[in-house]
Amino acid sequence: MDLDLRKLRYFVAVADRLHFGRAADELHIAQPVLSRQIRALEQDLGASLFTRDRHGVALTDAGRQLLADAGPLLASAHAARHRVSVAARGSRRLMVGFRAGIPVIPAARAFEARHPDVVVDVQRIEWDDQAPMLLDGRIDVGYVRLPIDEAGLRVAPLYTEPRVVVLPAGHRLAGKEEVTEADLAGEPLVWHADPSTQPTMRPHPNAGYLVRGVDETLEHVAAGRGISFLARSATVFYSHPEVVYVPIPDLAPDQVCLAVAASRTSPVVDDFFTAAQATAEITAECGNYEMWQLGGDAVSKHG
Repeated sequence: MDLDLRKLRYFVAVADRLHFGRAADELHIAQPVLSRQIRALEQDLGASLFTRDRHGVALTDAGRQLLADAGPLLASAHAARHRVSVAARGSRRLMVGFRAGIPVIPAARAFEARHPDVVVDVQRIEWDDQAPMLLDGRIDVGYVRLPIDEAGLRVAPLYTEPRVVVLPAGHRLAGKEEVTEADLAGEPLVWHADPSTQPTMRPHPNAGYLVRGVDETLEHVAAGRGISFLARSATVFYSHPEVVYVPIPDLAPDQVCLAVAASRTSPVVDDFFTAAQATAEITAECGNYEMWQLGGDAVSKHG
């Protein structure tokens, strides 16, 4: 039995909203049509996906499992359409995503030496769009930082790097050569929405400011709203007059990996993978330079 992607999209719309009427409005179809499509999907799968009673709509165990599997399936289908469209235009282009502080240039140069006809484009990605952008085809390959949801991905470790603590310039520890986790116990933490990704095992009160990128992090820390942690390479690329970076040796190191959609089969992507692995040591060193020349603009480290 082949899974109907249209029915799967309808299912996801209902599962996200747990309301047939709102899902139908979002899909621009009549509610009875949506209900029939969901019943047909349940018949195809031989399982009930929703319970419906006077209290509303809820997912069954089978429905929760299908919802977990649906994202990668739909993303893979979208990515396939995107790749076919690109191929039809005769485009030879590789889109590489990267997290803040990770230089792409070493691998790009090694790759382009073998593929002078392929243009390497780069796009910065944040913690919450690492996996989605790989799965839906917006990027072909990504330099990512753990943790990442590895479902539907092929992930290969490249290197680790130390972390630093980001402190307001006037902080009591700002002048230290290094600090420990114990020194920072109880400090409010400026972090993004998923607390499981915090590198420290010590409890920190949430500062109440959820951030996506380094720029937002630095602004909140500079304003005295809390402390944060960054991979050391990010400090080379980002400076702020009101923050300082202090090494914190006992904090778990940051893990940099290369990732690609598991469904992606491409000799070009495989060759970039090889180039990235071969230049991992150079990439790590570039990220730790006090001054790194990129595209003619020098970005210096502060702190």
